[in-house]
Amino acid sequence: MEKFSSLARFKSSCPFLGGTKTSTLRALSSTISPRFPSISQLTEQAANCPIMGPALVMRSTQMVAGYASIAGQADVQKIHHSKGIFPGTSVSEADISKCPHASAARAAARMADDLAAASTTKAPEAKPEVLSTAQKAAAAGCPFHKAAATAKEQPAKLPVMTETQTTPATSDVYNYDKFYAVELEKKHKDQSYRYFNNINRLATKFPIAHTASVKEEVQVWCANDYLGMGNNPVVLETTHRALDKYGAGAGGTRNIAGNSAMHLGLERELATLHRKDSALVFSSCYVANDATLSTLGSKLPGCVYFSDASNHASMIQGIRHSGAKKEIFKHNDLDDLEAKLQKYPKDTPKIIAFESVYSMCGSIGPIKEICDLAKKYGALTFLDEVHAVGLYGPRGAGVAEHLDWESHLMAGQTSEPIKDSVMDRIDIITGTLGKAYGSVGGYVAGSRDFIDMIRSYAPGFIFTTSLPPATVAGARASIIYQKHYVGDRALKQVNVRNVKERFAALDIPVVPGPSHIVPVLVGDAGLTKAASDKLLRQYGIYVQAINFPTVAVGEERLRVTVTPRHTVEQIDGLIAAMDAVFTELNINRISDWTKLGGRANVGTGKDNVEPIWSDAQINIAGEPQMLHDGDTPFVDVNAVHMVRESFEGLLGAVGLSETERKVETVLMTGAVEHIAGALAKKVKAPQAPVSPIDVPVAPTIEVSA
Repeated sequence: MEKFSSLARFKSSCPFLGGTKTSTLRALSSTISPRFPSISQLTEQAANCPIMGPALVMRSTQMVAGYASIAGQADVQKIHHSKGIFPGTSVSEADISKCPHASAARAAARMADDLAAASTTKAPEAKPEVLSTAQKAAAAGCPFHKAAATAKEQPAKLPVMTETQTTPATSDVYNYDKFYAVELEKKHKDQSYRYFNNINRLATKFPIAHTASVKEEVQVWCANDYLGMGNNPVVLETTHRALDKYGAGAGGTRNIAGNSAMHLGLERELATLHRKDSALVFSSCYVANDATLSTLGSKLPGCVYFSDASNHASMIQGIRHSGAKKEIFKHNDLDDLEAKLQKYPKDTPKIIAFESVYSMCGSIGPIKEICDLAKKYGALTFLDEVHAVGLYGPRGAGVAEHLDWESHLMAGQTSEPIKDSVMDRIDIITGTLGKAYGSVGGYVAGSRDFIDMIRSYAPGFIFTTSLPPATVAGARASIIYQKHYVGDRALKQVNVRNVKERFAALDIPVVPGPSHIVPVLVGDAGLTKAASDKLLRQYGIYVQAINFPTVAVGEERLRVTVTPRHTVEQIDGLIAAMDAVFTELNINRISDWTKLGGRANVGTGKDNVEPIWSDAQINIAGEPQMLHDGDTPFVDVNAVHMVRESFEGLLGAVGLSETERKVETVLMTGAVEHIAGALAKKVKAPQAPVSPIDVPVAPTIEVSA
């Protein structure tokens, strides 16, 4: 705060400070630079200013020299002794931290290094001057300071070198640090370096989060907690109850101490969800995909994988780790898939691996048609439903269930498979607990023997500590809730349609698709990062930039996630901010891409894609209404009851809330009065008056907006 107050005094003198919003300056000054960790993002920008840059370098050099000038004085030794430390010949990192003088000197030296690197593109030339100044402290006699100055960091940029080059001829030891720096520099040069923002989602304010400063709040528009189940009250309630009873950790792998009733209950729930015999829970769906595909491919003799070109990295890694042969077919191209299947005898073991919803483009796989080809050519089907479970189908089992909506709706909550349905025809289904279900973990579902084989052979399952019971309980609660309540996913579709239509009206390019994914095409890595930064700093809207290798070069985008909890006013703000940023950065719009021949199906005449959710399916939830600021999100009482009932055996019954107790009092009193009035009485006793209470027409559990 003191630093920020000082900066505010100079706003009238500096064009940058004067033209930047106060909230932006506060965010920059409190956020660490991703490239230079000892300085803030504001200082990094100031280092490139022709006036501030040299002044900062000079001041940091003075600071280092100041620490050096007193390093050997008796006062410094008193500091050591006052801390109960008496330095000898060996000085450890912990010792340095104990000495306030040494640790402050080290921080100043590192800051000098970072400022020198940030202020010039020729960091190696500027480095010696700064380092020679820092070394003065080491010569002055403080052993802690000597060690601190010696433990300097590598410069942020280094000359280009090959991977096989080592340290200079005086050493025969490979220069590992230089190798790391060169690899990082490659990422910076091709603009694919990943920047992680400090975003802390608030349980009581979803979809609001605070940044590095707890006082600065932003709207989150890119998280995969698609339905806000991470803060659903019955999910939190169940998680807390399980935590209080079973503790924080699982105690080991499933084989040793981590196989609990909670884990077994979750696996039964998942098997029932997909109407399969069995399911197996992993620490994440990345691990589930990797472990399953690598194990299956390595065990099946002569196995050949047929993998969609747009498959997730976890599937690609699993196939690679299996050592099996693979054929990659064009994304969602049935003709190309069949042409590749035809190359192999029918008795060759084959696995077609694909996804239901492709998360970066929003397309949906032709599941039924792939099942037809699998039957024709004797292949297994492996379907990744990660971005679909919880979001599609009458019970939230995914797109495979959604395609036979009426049949699954009529079947209700039975675990029995629906013969010849799309979901029944899929051999292996994987999904996540960390997206629409708002928790963490992954799983695979299939036949009993298949699951048992993966359980018995997959290292990714056998040798990994299992998920904590509280986490597992929360995940299962979320699944049960969504199996019994369709309203959240229906309202999500309403909001998604609204955002897509309004973007289209403003000529803002969205990669067309029938799913809930809203990928806003930018088409340039630098522009995408700039747009993401501007949305966050100027408008308080967090949308992460997506670049290579997640998407192809030239197809960089902002992947917008719309939830049922985003309000009308928040959506208005997103639309206005995105429109302004596109204008300010001169980013191509739909009309521009059309003139250029189109890209990523934008501007190619394929923009009007029918959504997979029909109006009739949405209206099953009773024509969901968008929320406004201040509205209380609806929580379904029946679904809450089903969750609590499912956990009674392990966690006991949940006591009635104050509201529920009042409602029950009115109910019981009214019933007694009704009975008493119908009975003949010999003695009429005076009736005690009952204070009426307000009973809501549709009882809900209160949660914060």
